[in-house]
Amino acid sequence: MKQFAVIGLGRFGSTLVKTLVEMGHEVLAVDKSMEKVHQMMETATHVVQADAMEEEALRSVGICNFDAVIVAIGQDIQASILVSLILKEMGVCKVIAKAQNQMHGKVLEKIGVDQVVYPERDMAMRLAHNMVSANVLDYIELSPEYSIMEVKVGDAWAGKSLKDLHLRARKGATVILIKRAESEELIMMPGGEARLAEGDILVITGKKEDLRFLEE
Repeated sequence: MKQFAVIGLGRFGSTLVKTLVEMGHEVLAVDKSMEKVHQMMETATHVVQADAMEEEALRSVGICNFDAVIVAIGQDIQASILVSLILKEMGVCKVIAKAQNQMHGKVLEKIGVDQVVYPERDMAMRLAHNMVSANVLDYIELSPEYSIMEVKVGDAWAGKSLKDLHLRARKGATVILIKRAESEELIMMPGGEARLAEGDILVITGKKEDLRFLEE
């Protein structure tokens, strides 16, 4: 079990709190709005009404003792940056911050935030890839060059082995996991002899340009 603190209880922050608690972790939820704090009382492990831009308020809840602190402040970019800076200067082990846009993210990186996330951008990218091809179930950008796709096996691949498809040799695509449609069995790093069935789900990684064939 890990301990997390989430600062900012908008849609992103409150969903993050709920998910972490459901995963069995302890979560401190912090917001300056008493209304939002009340809404999370039945969900979070602990809730605190406080202005996170006040260092003493953060110290009073032992913010440096958490495994990670997530700055999920919504539209107030200045507050997001200042709170992230305060947390880094206080010596918090890991600071993760939500960014509204690329410039916001660059500033967060400059002040030493350990991980910057772009929920709106990432969701838009996933939706775009899913809309282009019904077989693409999910899309994750690993870096500007590499990505991961979750793909459903259709008629064209059903009954064939990975060796038959020559995905790595001809396409530069590596299948790192197969989830069987019937048994839901997970096969990690499958070999070339693994035979596919319609409805199986493949998790495939590679360079973005090499994976474009999956959306055709």
